[in-house]
Amino acid sequence: MINARAESLASNRTFKDALRKRRCLLPADGFYEWKTTPTGERCPVYFRLKNGKPFAFAGLWEGTRVGGELAKTCTIITTNSNSLIEPIHDRMPVILMEEDYKRWLDAAEKEPEDLLAMLRPFPAQEMEAVEVSKLVNSPKNEGPECIEPETAAPPEKGMLF
Repeated sequence: MINARAESLASNRTFKDALRKRRCLLPADGFYEWKTTPTGERCPVYFRLKNGKPFAFAGLWEGTRVGGELAKTCTIITTNSNSLIEPIHDRMPVILMEEDYKRWLDAAEKEPEDLLAMLRPFPAQEMEAVEVSKLVNSPKNEGPECIEPETAAPPEKGMLF
């Protein structure tokens, strides 16, 4: 599974053991959500920290035997959206506070109550949203042009705004 809901981790048999023993950080510098315009068009929005620094999503990992080989998989934990993301999507990935990285990664088995308080929406005032090119709609496209702000098309001749 790609995502795991923070509020049900402790009771979900798929994730509760990993929450206690197999936590990880997934480094990122932003993430995308798609907003729907009044005309029904879906436009990508890139969310990042205002300070431009990379951050880490809270994650869980598993090791499973597949054909005799150990396959490692991970999932990103999600929570309710903050006020910046909420108009576009009701969920967001958990971005851990930097001061919580060490505690999240501590290999000692932890009780869920010791961890769940870290799984909250990141402060909206520390983030920004940038509408970006639809290049991100294809996995064939990679590179900095995918996160460059979308420029508005020039108005048609004779149009006044």
